Amino acid sequence: MPPGSWPVVRGVVLVTIGAWVLAVLQDRGLFLPTFCAMTVLTPTAALASLDLAFALNPPGRLAAGWALMLAAMMTPLLVIPLLHVRAGALARRRLQMMAAFLLAYAAVWMAAGAVLLPVAILLRLVTPSPWILLGLIIPPVLIWQASPARQHCLNRRHARPPLPAFGASALVAAIRFGAAQGFWCIGACWGLMLAPLLLPHGHLPIMAAVALWQFAEHLEPPEPPSWRWRWPRTAARSIAWRLRNRRRPAMAP
Repeated sequence: MPPGSWPVVRGVVLVTIGAWVLAVLQDRGLFLPTFCAMTVLTPTAALASLDLAFALNPPGRLAAGWALMLAAMMTPLLVIPLLHVRAGALARRRLQMMAAFLLAYAAVWMAAGAVLLPVAILLRLVTPSPWILLGLIIPPVLIWQASPARQHCLNRRHARPPLPAFGASALVAAIRFGAAQGFWCIGACWGLMLAPLLLPHGHLPIMAAVALWQFAEHLEPPEPPSWRWRWPRTAARSIAWRLRNRRRPAMAP
């Protein structure tokens, strides 16, 4: 790991742990409550149900819950990009550059939440059962997970453009890098990020499973885009190697 990287790693770990603690404490208020599905699909009934849903979940509450979800699930993916920004910045501007990167990244994901959250509310309203909803959503999400377009998004997350160190161009480059990382992250992760929003119960275990899967995928190197299911082989090999070494008897001195 590059010299001076431990403060970044510690900061990421502390933010992630803090976000998960808040998510556990606010489990009932973090996501959408259980709605009664629309039984009469008329325009009037649909609008009335949507009005009630957004009355129960004002925009500020939805935005706060989404931001907390992002902090818990996406922050671990930012260690390497943050180290890239830090390495290209002057010592006196490192915090400023990393803050610009984070703000741009978060802004792009918050904009995505303005789309994904209403979609999740609408889907839960029009579907009589969460299991039926999962049955409708899982096939297109799995198709996207195996698509060449998603692999392209995963590859682009590994891009590390050169960042100027001086002047306003350095700050602009950090903002562009953060926005690009957020954009390609959305392309790679939108399907998985929908999962915790669509079920009325069990948000935290699903969040944890999705976060671990996304982190494991982040360890994979870029690959040529193609139609195929992608397993996080690097993480699996690392876990298997550690398990094998733990089971080996210690060598006698």
